Amino acid sequence: MSEETMNTEGLSDAEIVTARDIARAASMQPKNSPLVTHMYTADPSAHVFNDKIYIYPSHDIVTDMPMNDDGDHFAMRDYHVFSLDRPFGKVNDHGCALDIDDVKWAGKQMWAPDAAEKDGKYYLYFPARGHDGVFHVGVAVGDSPEGPFVAEETGIKGTYSIDPAVFQDDNNEYYIYIGGLWGGQLQRWSTGEFGEDAYPADDEPAIAPRVAKLSDNMVALAEPLREIEILDKDGTPILAGDLERRYFEGPWMHKHNGTYYFSYSTGETHNICYATGDSPYGPFTYQGPILTPVLGWTTHHSIAEFKGKWYLFYHDCQLSGGETHLRNIKMAELNYNADGTIQLIEPYYN
Repeated sequence: MSEETMNTEGLSDAEIVTARDIARAASMQPKNSPLVTHMYTADPSAHVFNDKIYIYPSHDIVTDMPMNDDGDHFAMRDYHVFSLDRPFGKVNDHGCALDIDDVKWAGKQMWAPDAAEKDGKYYLYFPARGHDGVFHVGVAVGDSPEGPFVAEETGIKGTYSIDPAVFQDDNNEYYIYIGGLWGGQLQRWSTGEFGEDAYPADDEPAIAPRVAKLSDNMVALAEPLREIEILDKDGTPILAGDLERRYFEGPWMHKHNGTYYFSYSTGETHNICYATGDSPYGPFTYQGPILTPVLGWTTHHSIAEFKGKWYLFYHDCQLSGGETHLRNIKMAELNYNADGTIQLIEPYYN
């Protein structure tokens, strides 16, 4: 069955996209192979520790949860840590580093994580729904980049929503970036308190991701979360109706030649885009896409440097044949132009 002949009547947006992806999967020719094939993995956060590439992904599982636009079918419950001695080389699975049963405050859905190192300690940052159904960000601490990690008793006070990404600046200050719409609940925090969905009109500024500096102990915020401005090149905010460019989820920060690169997913238009600025707080000026849409509804990435070369880590649904909640992580070399712009990456052959 082709996309043109599908009957999508009565399906949710998520179900429609999954049906289309399954129809597309047979014709897709990926440029890169899955890094991990013995389990489903997604949302890869990559860092270089101890001269190795470490990847901290979420762990997709087969579930009977209903597929819907809140993402209930993304029912992940633990984290494995993976490492590579060289790019595209053999991947080592270091086993389960943290399970939801060991996180007292978490009820379900341990989604996209990230990690950081400071003074020989390693910190795993992760979102989860509390027992009240509200997403917050937690942190677990370990003595090794592979884990295991021991979770703090509560989530990080002052956090909410999903997709934590931690950036270490040159001065050894650490910043945490968060935020995801729809099931990620960012649209429910417009007043600073958890409430009803509140989406701006199409001609109003888009909902902004959040950032805060981490405290010296790495397990608390040093300040309240603040909004990040993403601007067009004329200095005006990217608007909510600009679905090809506005922020949806999956923040990431890296620094190249003194410039801060804030990158993110646009959600339902399936782009990975980036914007640049002079401060980890922003504002950031939109520059363009990094990665064209992948097979699957979600798109989530990270960027890391290893031995003088840069790499993009991402996921698609190649292993599952298009099942949007059963994904696999990949990597691709990332290149810059002379002016600092990032060359577009196409994940599939035409």
